[in-house]
Amino acid sequence: MDSPAFVRRPSANLPVVCESDVVVVGGGPAGISAAVSAARNGASVTLLERYPYLGGLASGGMVLVLDDMHNDTEISVLGLAMEIIDRMHAKGLCVYPPEEDRDPAIRGTQASWEKWSRWGVYDFHTHYKPHPVIFAAAFDPDGFKQASLDMVGEAGVNLRLHSWFQSAIVEDGAVAGVIVETKDGTQAVRSGVVIDATGDLDVAASAGAPFAKGSFIVTTVSRIGGVDTDAAERFQFGHPKEYLALERRAKKIIRGCWDYWWLKTPLPGVVWCNCPHMTGFDGLKVEDLTAAEFEGRRRMQNLLEFARANVPGFEKAYFVDFAPQTGVRQTRLLDGEYIVTKPDVMERVHFADSVCRGRDYYTPYRALLPREVDQLLVAGRHYSATPQAQKLSREIPPCMAMGEATGIAAALALQAGIKVRDVDVKAIQRQMRAQGADPGDVPADNAFVGEDG
Repeated sequence: MDSPAFVRRPSANLPVVCESDVVVVGGGPAGISAAVSAARNGASVTLLERYPYLGGLASGGMVLVLDDMHNDTEISVLGLAMEIIDRMHAKGLCVYPPEEDRDPAIRGTQASWEKWSRWGVYDFHTHYKPHPVIFAAAFDPDGFKQASLDMVGEAGVNLRLHSWFQSAIVEDGAVAGVIVETKDGTQAVRSGVVIDATGDLDVAASAGAPFAKGSFIVTTVSRIGGVDTDAAERFQFGHPKEYLALERRAKKIIRGCWDYWWLKTPLPGVVWCNCPHMTGFDGLKVEDLTAAEFEGRRRMQNLLEFARANVPGFEKAYFVDFAPQTGVRQTRLLDGEYIVTKPDVMERVHFADSVCRGRDYYTPYRALLPREVDQLLVAGRHYSATPQAQKLSREIPPCMAMGEATGIAAALALQAGIKVRDVDVKAIQRQMRAQGADPGDVPADNAFVGEDG
């Protein structure tokens, strides 16, 4: 018997399980920052997350290096991103090069490269090798989860895990809350401002905000244990020709990876593999995400067998785990009040309404504001940018800076009784600095300052 094309779903009265000044949807890095920032600025905040942990792609996706936060002269992302690094570091679950190892006189030397490159804390944007060592942080995924819980709990955020976003509540052109699916049924959460930190623009798309679609690689990240990393590094730097030959064979099996297919973690003997890079998968489609799990695991199982048989230090290697979240990098992108372009990022264009920074680029407040929908802010990799620009500006620390800025903006709007799009940008910038963050209001020496900046 043929199945019907659609199933009719009756309307229902949904229980409002909570009301707060701000609702943040998505407990990844941007959402954590947004929730903590709004709460520290006096707003009551509810944070909704579909998984039983916080951290998103940092923890659940095991993207275990925080980078894109240091340029040639300074650390450009501070604030809550640095706070979570400090919290993990204090527990021995985060490693980064000390200031003396980032000295311009030595950070580009072979000795520096051999000491730090397997931690992934180098500037891969440079066109020369060895890449210089910069400030970046290698961390443990559970360390990120715990630090996130600590920050959210201390800030008094109402955290609701196991809550899957379903749709936005829109009233008179403004978002007034969201509907979520839970084990306890469908529930409503109301608020004065909603921050979309879903990574895929779920809330804004549901509310009717315009967006574009992009596509990039996806990854099933894994960790491998039982590795003698000292032996592996001795082989790499002591026998470079033999090492390169094995690397070429390994990369043929992976069929897509960064320069290094494995990097060290704070856990001795445990390395992480941010690969394989797989194209042709849509991060919004169930069928594609399912197929990516099969394909990614198949390639990495083959790689492990090869490494155990051929790569010094990997003789007793085994899989510790695969990331519970697929590494999706790009899906929906906001078509906001301003769309950041690749030249904006590459040419370091400065904006007068910059509220946060990345490595060498600036994000205007307008790029976090949807068109046509009020009382909604966007923070994370789905911000308003072209697909080409987003590929260069989607790393975790800059996304945390976006979250921190939107949390401030939401609190300011509610205190003043105005729309979020009408918040004084200078007030956001001042509060970012008061919190120890860098809003990018002061252009660096290498920035391009045009009429808008």
